[in-house]
Amino acid sequence: MGSCTRRHFLLSTCFLQMITIIERQVFDFLGYMWAPIFVNFFHILFIIFGFYGAYHFRIKYIITYLIWSFLWIGWNAFLICFYLNVGTLDKDSDLLNLGTGSVSWFEVNGYGCKPTYPTNFTSEDPYRPIRPERVDDCLLTYDLIEVIHSGVQCALALLGILGAILISYIFLDEDDRFDFMNGDAKSPQHTVVHPIETC
Repeated sequence: MGSCTRRHFLLSTCFLQMITIIERQVFDFLGYMWAPIFVNFFHILFIIFGFYGAYHFRIKYIITYLIWSFLWIGWNAFLICFYLNVGTLDKDSDLLNLGTGSVSWFEVNGYGCKPTYPTNFTSEDPYRPIRPERVDDCLLTYDLIEVIHSGVQCALALLGILGAILISYIFLDEDDRFDFMNGDAKSPQHTVVHPIETC
């Protein structure tokens, strides 16, 4: 696999990540899920770092993207556990909405969903959104949709990690392979010239 192919692999992975995270960010905004909104914003920044690093052959940006990708997998693994109620996690808690009481937009707006709201609703907090008593006929429940979103993000992050490692290996390996002056670059009259691979 040549360096251009590896580079295009990482660029394609970053592009797919950008499309899927923007889609996820839109639905998190619609549901007022503030913690995921903040983390998604940082992920968008680090995808840009990865794309820039791969496009301009900047190893430091690629390494930054690589480190963030591991953290991103951890965040998405947490979201999967959260929506599946693993351990003491509860998907009905205010952990992800930072106390606003809002939930995933897909709870009542998923395909085929028919929410039933309480008729005699008295709230202790009038600023919290009204949640339905039950939601029927959904093709996929909101927690399953959120788990699928997180699973897709984990898969793309793993592809991004693979691409970043492959490109990092090329850059680190090429630094020692080509030297016109046979290592004699200390003299002021000579400069070491390294080739730039272009695609």
